[in-house]
Amino acid sequence: MTEYVDWDFAKRTGARLAPPGPDVSPEEAAEVVGHIHELAASAVEPVATTSLLRAPGEAPAPLVVDRRTWIDVNADSMSAMLEPAMDRMSALRDKPVWGPAASVGGKVTATEAGSMLAFMSTKVLGQYDIAPGGTPALLLVAPNIVATERRIKAVPRDFRLWVCLHEETHRVQFTAVPWLREHMVERARTLAEELVPDGQALRDRFAQASRQLPRVFSGDGQGIAELVITPEQREQMAQVTAVMSLLEGHADVVMDDVGPEHVPTVADIRDRFDQRRKGAGMVDRLLRRLLGLEAKMRQYRDGAVFVRTVQEAVGVEGFNAVWTSPETLPTAREITEPHTWVRRVHG
Repeated sequence: MTEYVDWDFAKRTGARLAPPGPDVSPEEAAEVVGHIHELAASAVEPVATTSLLRAPGEAPAPLVVDRRTWIDVNADSMSAMLEPAMDRMSALRDKPVWGPAASVGGKVTATEAGSMLAFMSTKVLGQYDIAPGGTPALLLVAPNIVATERRIKAVPRDFRLWVCLHEETHRVQFTAVPWLREHMVERARTLAEELVPDGQALRDRFAQASRQLPRVFSGDGQGIAELVITPEQREQMAQVTAVMSLLEGHADVVMDDVGPEHVPTVADIRDRFDQRRKGAGMVDRLLRRLLGLEAKMRQYRDGAVFVRTVQEAVGVEGFNAVWTSPETLPTAREITEPHTWVRRVHG
């Protein structure tokens, strides 16, 4: 695997490039971590009551982490997720790569991966790590939560709880719906494996890259993936994106529905946070487009509209039919046409 990506080197690179978090004393940091743990625990019952879903008792409790730990966890998950794709690359290769060349190549790609992880480590407030081949866990990134609450001038207790409500919803999704994690792992691994081109396909994709470059910078697509995917793979990616939109939109709806009773300043937080999601400066917006983060922002919007529309039509219990099986998940078309999903699932 290290001949393609030296993941240990990627971790070290990410840790070196990630900027330090906000200026806090060791005592303040310990207090923040303890406070986030308390608020994460207090989010469990409101999320269960609002979503009508409950995490099983054996579900791991949330972890409050720093940026370096987030990088380490995500490097491990990316390595496990991409393993089938790496195996396919090895199978398609005509002859082994000379040892020193493999080592250099693995470190070059690791530098790129580490740089991307360093950038992302400053943006993510929380994440449910589905950990292919490992132990899934909910991660709450303390320095980013503090940095964001300061940037948008939010009440710290309210903002931290609001984030915990969103992330607890993800924990519930992946633990109360027992098949969902494996389904997402399998779909992502399959897509990654199919994205590996053979010799002729690689030449064809280089030819299409220049044609797709304007789409990458427009922010309308999936970032740099637009340079190499085929129309068939774009359709498969759209299906995966539809499910991600469902998950993110559902978490946004739950956090905002719980908010008025438990987060007094929720309206102000939502308004300021949505402005934050648009990105700060030119460089930030460019990186978001290259990494497909503009598409990620649309996931929140499309998913929330889907959830709201379905719940208005058939109620929360009717909406929860979406968790019945992979067949009841919305398609790429249905995520933007919620009534189509209602007709298919509820008749």
